[in-house]
Amino acid sequence: MDVLTKKIIFVGGKGGVGKSTSAAAIAWRSAEAGHKTLLISTDPAHNLGDIFSRSIGGKTTKVADKLYALEIDPEIETEKYISSVKENIKGTVHSGMMEEVHRQLDTAKASPGADEAALFDKLISIILEEGENFDKLIFDTAPTGHTIRLLSLPELMGVWIEGLLKKRKKTNENYSQLLNDGEPIEDPIYDVLKERQERFSKARDIMLNGKETGFIFVLNPERLPIMETKKALTLLDKYHLHVKTIIVNKVLPETADGEFLNQRRRHEKKHLQTIKDSFQSQELIFVPLFPHDITNMDQLEEFSSWYTKK
Repeated sequence: MDVLTKKIIFVGGKGGVGKSTSAAAIAWRSAEAGHKTLLISTDPAHNLGDIFSRSIGGKTTKVADKLYALEIDPEIETEKYISSVKENIKGTVHSGMMEEVHRQLDTAKASPGADEAALFDKLISIILEEGENFDKLIFDTAPTGHTIRLLSLPELMGVWIEGLLKKRKKTNENYSQLLNDGEPIEDPIYDVLKERQERFSKARDIMLNGKETGFIFVLNPERLPIMETKKALTLLDKYHLHVKTIIVNKVLPETADGEFLNQRRRHEKKHLQTIKDSFQSQELIFVPLFPHDITNMDQLEEFSSWYTKK
């Protein structure tokens, strides 16, 4: 897979298609090739710990030679995110208003999108900071809809912050003319917004850099995963995020016998043809259905070997 040459790899797909196992296998293959690799799960339904048969959690944990893993907890990240916002506005809001501002921020923790904003903030930190400590970053993302929102945030939030900066600058100019004899006034909030805009811009540039970042979608040869993947790729294309590789997972092996499986294989054959017709611009990697779950290193090694086969 050409995508395995990228420094940063995002693995997405519908829930239950084998996305986490695929991400773990890619990270395993990367580490075996000698690359210091960090595998990051942004999926709230973490199961990297099950694959590696050990507890991982929110701290970078070594799971094999040159292979490290991290499970991001959206609730913890949202708490950190709101705390950082409180810290940023300290000194910029009148002391009599702070209690009400904090109450509003605490309410915002439960609002739609708060966990995604916090998750995105953590993702940017990993890309910009951890990228210096690792040769490869492999992201096991949440199911498709969440992945699209997460990956489209650099563009959306960049535009949003640009608008806030313009309004803030205009307000400051007006205040300067009215109260400060035209002298510029200090604005810590403007500075914070400007810094965040620069971080978003850097992350977006990295994610759009096809030489540095690759996107993989995992699907099964079934109607719903195919439809969902087609929609996802169309949406991501609008944000200039182009998926070049698709892993077709859980394909019935030829050795599977019995009349039921023969009927299933005939049904599956139609879906495989649809996949070939629908994703002609993508590299397709076909991985067979295994007779067991992937729950140890030997099985992960066997599973990952399919990524180097044609």
